Amino acid sequence: MSSLTYDLTLAGLAVGSAAALTGIGLIVTYRATGVLNFAHGAVAMICAYVLRQLAVGWNWPLPLAAAGTLLVVAPGLGLVLDRAVFRPLSVHGAGPARTLVASLGVFVLLVGGASLLWGPGARADAPALLPDDPWAQLGTAVTLAAGVAAVTRWSRFGRELRAVVDNRPLAVLGGIDADRVAAAGWAFGSFTAGLTGVLLAPLLRLDPYGLPLLVMEVMAVAVAAGLRSLPVAVAVALGIGVAQSQLTRLHPGGSLEPLVQAVGANLFVVALLATAPALRGLGVPHALAAAPHGPATALRTGRLPDHAGRAWLVCGILFLLPLGFAGGDLRTAVQVPALAVVLLSLVVVTGRGGQISLGQAAYAGLGALSTALLTSGRFPGLPAVPGLPALLLAVLLTAPLGLLTGRPALRRHGLATALATLAFGVAVSRFVFAQPYATAGLTLDRPAGFGGDRAYYVLELVLLGLALAGVAALRRGRTGRALAAMRDHEPGAAAAGVPVPALKLAAFTVGAALAALGGGMLGMALRAFDPASYDPVRGLLWFAAVLVLGADSLLGALAAAVLLVGLDSGAQGGAAAAVIGVLAVLTGRLPNGPYAALRAAVARLTAAPEVRLSPLGARVRGRVARGRTAAGSTAAGRIPADRTPVNCTPVRRTAAGRTTAGSRALEPRRPAPRSPSPPPASPALSVLPSPTGRLTARALRARYDGFTVLDGVDLAVAPGRITALIGPNGAGKSTLFHCLCGTLRPAGGRVLLGGTDITHRSAHARARLGLARTFQQLAVFDGLTVAENVRVGAEQSGVPDPAAATGRALELLALDGPLRTAPVTGLDTGTLRRVELARALAGRPRTLLLDEPAAGLDSAEVATLADVLRAVAADGTALLVVEHDLDLVAGLADTVYAMAAGRIVTRGPAHRVLAEPRP
Repeated sequence: MSSLTYDLTLAGLAVGSAAALTGIGLIVTYRATGVLNFAHGAVAMICAYVLRQLAVGWNWPLPLAAAGTLLVVAPGLGLVLDRAVFRPLSVHGAGPARTLVASLGVFVLLVGGASLLWGPGARADAPALLPDDPWAQLGTAVTLAAGVAAVTRWSRFGRELRAVVDNRPLAVLGGIDADRVAAAGWAFGSFTAGLTGVLLAPLLRLDPYGLPLLVMEVMAVAVAAGLRSLPVAVAVALGIGVAQSQLTRLHPGGSLEPLVQAVGANLFVVALLATAPALRGLGVPHALAAAPHGPATALRTGRLPDHAGRAWLVCGILFLLPLGFAGGDLRTAVQVPALAVVLLSLVVVTGRGGQISLGQAAYAGLGALSTALLTSGRFPGLPAVPGLPALLLAVLLTAPLGLLTGRPALRRHGLATALATLAFGVAVSRFVFAQPYATAGLTLDRPAGFGGDRAYYVLELVLLGLALAGVAALRRGRTGRALAAMRDHEPGAAAAGVPVPALKLAAFTVGAALAALGGGMLGMALRAFDPASYDPVRGLLWFAAVLVLGADSLLGALAAAVLLVGLDSGAQGGAAAAVIGVLAVLTGRLPNGPYAALRAAVARLTAAPEVRLSPLGARVRGRVARGRTAAGSTAAGRIPADRTPVNCTPVRRTAAGRTTAGSRALEPRRPAPRSPSPPPASPALSVLPSPTGRLTARALRARYDGFTVLDGVDLAVAPGRITALIGPNGAGKSTLFHCLCGTLRPAGGRVLLGGTDITHRSAHARARLGLARTFQQLAVFDGLTVAENVRVGAEQSGVPDPAAATGRALELLALDGPLRTAPVTGLDTGTLRRVELARALAGRPRTLLLDEPAAGLDSAEVATLADVLRAVAADGTALLVVEHDLDLVAGLADTVYAMAAGRIVTRGPAHRVLAEPRP
């Protein structure tokens, strides 16, 4: 027994050593670049194929082939990825979502390229680089980890690496070449990926899909180490490897034996499933890591225009065209509508809901498996069910499982959600689809009367039409606006009253239902349950295809289905993955998507040639222009050249790239009132009810990482008055603001609104109780128009007549007229501030909290904002303003609270508090 234990331990150390190499490479790449490289396994697979090609195909000596693969090909591939793919994304300021798309694009491109070059079949003749001795592999992993740790801790490059990780912009200002550090990180990460691939290939059958997925499973090693600690990664890898090897001795017998054996053989999957949901904040920029909800996670991708009638006409013709094919030619076409329904689930979850979901293939497979079990009478507790009812029942059974991926997304964002959904998909594939006791001998009979390919294709078109109608309904109206708001800016949506947790769960549930419907349709099209059709790698390909062709586009999902099925059936296997991979890789250079780039190229080619004037013509045109200018000046009254017209507002560019102009840059501006008193209330201003209470904070305490940020803060915001909160940076103003708004739960104390304790209420619940807020960083929903942005606030706060409240808020903030139907993308900062404030006022709040509302505004806009706030306060609203502009505070606030070191140091009338020495 001891000999068996020793042998199994050695075998586990060999597997754990390879997993440790994967963890080391992922951690180094992430720490140097901020990118969680989902393509790590694909790079490992490519290097394993290259070594085999050199050593077996071209008969190179193994040492020379290994040196060429590990010292030239692998690092070179990393440098190419850095230079061609990820550096452009960094230059354009891409967020975690677009970086994820590019990483998945590299993954599917390499998988597709390997299938095209070496074929999709598995190969068992990969050369062994190290002897069949686990101690050699363990020594390699430990030596590599020790070397990386030594370089990171004691070398100049290590110091530069730590500086870039801690604060990249500050490191660049300090003279560190962050691009060089990132390139070195990519080169080393690819080297470790190649080493992992050549070590694992002899132990497995080398194929384009199996090895990348296996390396992706052992990503749990890096996740368990928090993507930071190399010793933890090595220890976890070795521990899981040994435990997995020892579990092969368990044979409990009975019905549980297959499940126990599956767990024992896939312990890295179990670890990924356990660690991924526990990881928070992954992919969140350093400056926003402390924010309670993190940044918005919207996936900005190009999209096909759903409103284009000609595009829909062409799509309809393409989908109806197969009805004229011969029976045998429909065997491929019947897969297209089914796959289109699956991809529509990603339109709901990702395109509209803004949630990264890499597990939709699992729901599609569960829908197909449940349909097969129901039709064959093998579903526990149910008799055999006919085809179409079985399909619908499978959808109902699978839809609630969407909560399994929806719940981890409630408090996680970006890549943390991606890892959680990927872990779910891999777990379902390994523990359900790959188990013979669940899938052996299953067939799917088509519904009665639809056995032929043509009849079944008609049924698929009907179901696809119903799915399209349902998804289109979700993208319109109140629900559509709420989903778009959650996608574009989740904290802003919650502040407007959108029930974000419930909406996330609903999006994942509807997505699971659509994926199950499409998966069942696909299984019936193939007449059998094929686990390979729902492989996690295929799910990643589906996700990338929808993203690059338009995540929020119905036409994009249909086009992706046609492209995926058409390329794989009409060309060599892997062609679809290669094409989608190329498009995804180009996301850094085509930020608006391939469709927009194609339109721009066509416009350039068809544009009329530029007319060039001769010198004489240029002089004549100048004289004519000067004459028209002189005539216009005479008609309107001459304006001295050294003065700026009163109604003109200078236009300037902010650091964020937006144009800052007057709040009504395209309209004549009325001179700002000189009187400091608020204007009288008017029907246009009466958008608020008469408040019945005040906002009160009592002995609030908050801590971050062991540091006290709020220490017994008391504050009261009275109705009909403007209260200001001032203090230096780090005083605790933002933390207090988050505690009042509900985005942060205090460690102690209470928050009262009108006498009601709201300390434990969520942000959207507080909004529905009459507490509204604005953000220091603009919180607008880029996918909606001005009026739709404002209407979200009216609809989600429970106003009886949202349309009327929206109209009054638009009129109050001078956003009515043509501006109301304009998309908010591209508007100047002053207008966007008014949009955000109008959205808050449309909900008829009892209390309004403003976080630096004058940020980014010029003096004229600040004066206009002050007038509006006085009018709102005169209408009975309690206002709390956090502001650094003390001149604005002096002319606006009735009561001022001054904070320092987490405490209120003084309070009172504005003139007295501002006259005291600043804390």
